[in-house]
Amino acid sequence: MTLFSLRTFSSLLVAISFAQAQTDAERPTQPNFLIIYADDLGWQDLGCYDVDDNAVFETPYIDELAKEGALFWQGYSPSCVCGPSRASILTGKHPARVGLTGVGFGTPPKAKAMSVRVIPPYIYSRLPKSHDTIAELLKAADYYTGHSGKWHVSGNSYDSAQPGTQGFDFTRQSRGIHDFTKATYNPQSFPRVAFGTDDPSDPYVLDENGFAHDQTTQDALDFLTLAADRTDPFFCYFATYIVHAPNITRSEHLIKKYAAKMGYDYPLTGAEYFAPGQNNPYFAAMVERFDYSVRQVVEFLKETDDPRWPGHTLFENTYIFISSDNGGMEWDQEYATDNFPLHQGKTSQAEGGVRVPYIIIGPGIESHSESQVMINNYDAIPTILTLAGLPIPSDIDGCDLTDLLLTDLNDASLVQHQDGSVRDHMVWHAPSNTYTSTIRTERWKLMYFYDHLDHAAVDEVELYELCDAYGNARDISESLDVSDTYPDVVAELKAKLFTTLDSIGATSPYRNPDFMFPQVMSNLEFVPTVLSDGKSDTTTAWVEFEGPADGKAAITKASLIYALDGYSAYPEWFYTDASIVSDTRVEATLPTGTTHYFFNLVDANNYLISHPYIAPKIPNDGVTDSHYAIINE
Repeated sequence: MTLFSLRTFSSLLVAISFAQAQTDAERPTQPNFLIIYADDLGWQDLGCYDVDDNAVFETPYIDELAKEGALFWQGYSPSCVCGPSRASILTGKHPARVGLTGVGFGTPPKAKAMSVRVIPPYIYSRLPKSHDTIAELLKAADYYTGHSGKWHVSGNSYDSAQPGTQGFDFTRQSRGIHDFTKATYNPQSFPRVAFGTDDPSDPYVLDENGFAHDQTTQDALDFLTLAADRTDPFFCYFATYIVHAPNITRSEHLIKKYAAKMGYDYPLTGAEYFAPGQNNPYFAAMVERFDYSVRQVVEFLKETDDPRWPGHTLFENTYIFISSDNGGMEWDQEYATDNFPLHQGKTSQAEGGVRVPYIIIGPGIESHSESQVMINNYDAIPTILTLAGLPIPSDIDGCDLTDLLLTDLNDASLVQHQDGSVRDHMVWHAPSNTYTSTIRTERWKLMYFYDHLDHAAVDEVELYELCDAYGNARDISESLDVSDTYPDVVAELKAKLFTTLDSIGATSPYRNPDFMFPQVMSNLEFVPTVLSDGKSDTTTAWVEFEGPADGKAAITKASLIYALDGYSAYPEWFYTDASIVSDTRVEATLPTGTTHYFFNLVDANNYLISHPYIAPKIPNDGVTDSHYAIINE
């Protein structure tokens, strides 16, 4: 290269650098944010996560999009079921902190369900208003906020727990192509729903690519279209209902495609619904439809000018988080997917139930990058707040990933709590249905089972060495329980697990004194019997019971479960602490407007006594739980 050309080249570099500096200086300080939250999408459902080069489902757009940012191999959901995970990603808090640890919203703990040995603790009816959502926090900083699709942090559509009352300027909750109530649907017939057509009046009209119209995706696009005409930044929470069961697709060409790929004759017989592994063409079609929805939304950002940054598109200043609320459902009346090499799936705290796809794209994030650092969906909220230049509330459980994303994607020491300590473990808490709590460190995973007492078939703990001491994958299939080999590790992790659960206010299951096989229940003879109850005045209720002097266990905890709308078809149950005023008496102040209430007493052996007697519900008897409780007259 001549001196002249070298100088020219150097000048060109300076000019380019100066232009880039100008461009960066013009970038709006508050970026946009898009969370795309799939429903039950498994770790092995996306092609870019395929670990054995044997991908069955096709997700071409997401596979390429992942190359524009960071793909996390150890991304986790906050829960093994959907409702708690959604409460968590909306608040940045652990599900146990917000009181939503199961999908049975508003379910009061009560004894007398004789078929179960343990009783779940109280689960709130809805996301409490005391916990701000990310939409509320961003809206206070002049963000335009939108939601499309699934909500599921309220049991029965309570008005005060809807998107519009919790920070979202725009909200629509269409099920889109997953709305089987608006088309031919018969669980015993195939296809289960009518396929889309070319008729413009068809709500599932096919587009030029043969994909049926999805109103949920369109609602997200409608919000983004509105956002593109504004001068404030936006936050979009796109929570699609797919790929949740039942397996539904409106695009026949996808069914034909996967039938051929899987070796089935078309038309299908229906037996394909029950084929194990990734061999369900209907589920495969849903996965590809999710990929197409991501394409529609992200391509809109890439093709739309940014009103706050002339000459640039919305995509250039938007951070995109793509993940799933829990692992893939391996079986739910019909087979859906297979999370192998991970163990089990949705509803389990095994890796298949909580490890999920997790892709983050945005300004400053290195393209074609991958990370082995453990992250969680509730980390999105503190990260978004930091990137928006906003403070992180003190009760946020997630960690700010900004330094990890923008400096070194594989430096786990950059994932820190707000006090500056490096996060060295995560916990999961499922005190209902699975009755399990779990802790994961870089190397170990310990699962604690609350139903182990008096049950020879259930161990107290299981311990798995997911990675070796050098961080290399070792037993991600959780195939070898090594709890007997490493008792010191078990003791250390158990202590850390319960310390963490205590710090976030987690409530745990109780033992059922009315279990149908009392011979397998220890200390049952020490359970106190309630002797009387009543009201001292119009606001104070009480209950009296046998105490230690009678040879019974002491009551260590007491609560009042009450309803303000107990006569409705779906009463909302609330929880408040009751006072243990003596060894034999508990009192509680009835909140104004209480229509129904009962007491829950917990003895020293963790048995739950509900009073008055709450009879087991007869399935489909049409009678709500409220009719079994005391009526406050």
